[in-house]
Parts: sequence; structure tokens; C-alpha cells
Amino acid sequence: MKFDRNTLTKDQLLLYAVTDRHWLNGRTLHSVVKESLDGGVTFVQLREKQLDEAHFMEEAKDLQALCREYNVPFIINDNVDIALAMDADGVHVGQSDMEAGDVRAKLGPDKIIGVSTQTVEQAILAEKHGADYLGVGAVFPTTSKDDAAEVSYDTLKAICEAVSIPVVAIGGITQGNVVKLTGSGIDGVAVISAIYAQKDIKKATADLKEAVKAIV
Repeated sequence: MKFDRNTLTKDQLLLYAVTDRHWLNGRTLHSVVKESLDGGVTFVQLREKQLDEAHFMEEAKDLQALCREYNVPFIINDNVDIALAMDADGVHVGQSDMEAGDVRAKLGPDKIIGVSTQTVEQAILAEKHGADYLGVGAVFPTTSKDDAAEVSYDTLKAICEAVSIPVVAIGGITQGNVVKLTGSGIDGVAVISAIYAQKDIKKATADLKEAVKAIV
């Protein structure tokens, strides 16, 4: 099944997995994403900074086919051209990438667009310009993104109150600390190492999903 902004639900953003080949340790990206899907991830973003375009496209098509088997939305990080060329479900952009309105103009009216935000002002602007959900963080210290500024609990809560689109918390989230986000108003969490750095990815995913369900 293909997904678009009209079929996107908050439930699909409950446990949002972001790929990172740094944690592969000899495994394939396909196999680790499959394990996370078996564990119950509800959304997958391909984040790839190292590959050339041809290999990126090949990998993206493979993972999209896998996600469709599991009926899970699949989007591309940053690369609007790849997302458009391969007909991904959407794209996620940061503050330093293409602005949401420009992405919408390029991708068309129906693709899912996520935007990273750190402030209430950024969040309101992203929603106004056509974002379908927000990634807010880093809510905890993180090693995955060097440039991730920390976002306080109060700011996270203020963002959730300021917008009507779903909000996903990101940055340093683990099964152990996710409880600290209780009452913030988030609809889900986005994680990298809390899933893909774990030995038993399927179990780590299932356990984290239960922990998130308890707080949203």
C-alpha cells in the first residue's frame, strides 16, 4: 500500500525508525530494517549521507518494497529528488534544507512532508507551509547528530500545544528515558540507536513500542 498525507494517521508516527548504517556491524540495511518491522516500527525514514545517488536509489527502492510488505510508510531524509524519482511516500527535511513550501511545490499536493523544528516559531511556520508532521529535538543528548540542539521539555510541550499536526520527539530517546516525555503531548518518538544499535533489534523495538504506548 502507498501512503500519502491524506491517509497519514497519528498511530503511524508512534514508533518512527530512522536508519543509520553506522550500526550495521556487518549486517545489511535490509535485514536490520526487516527486524525492526518485525518488532513493530510504524514508520521508516531512510537517512543516508554517504552513498552516491545510484546506490541510494537502489537501497531506497529495496526498503520501500520491504515497508510496503509491512504496510508501513517509507520516506526519504533530505533528498527531495530521490523521493520524487522513486515515488517514495514522502520526505523529511531539516531547518537547513529546503523549506516545506518549496518541498510541497516540488513533490506535489499529496506526499508526506516532515520538518525538523526546535522552536515554537519554527513549528508554526512549518505547519503553515504545508508540513504534515514535525520532528522535534533533540529532546535528550544524542550522538547520532552532531548539530542537534537540545530542546527542553517545556519547549516540546509548547510546540505540541501550538500546532494541530502530529509531533514526534527525536534525539537520544531510549526505553529507559522515554517516560520523561509523559504529558508533553507528543504523538510518537523517532529513534536511531535505540533500535538499530541493539543486538536483538526485534525485541528492542517491541519493548520500546510498549514504553511509548504507555506515555502517548
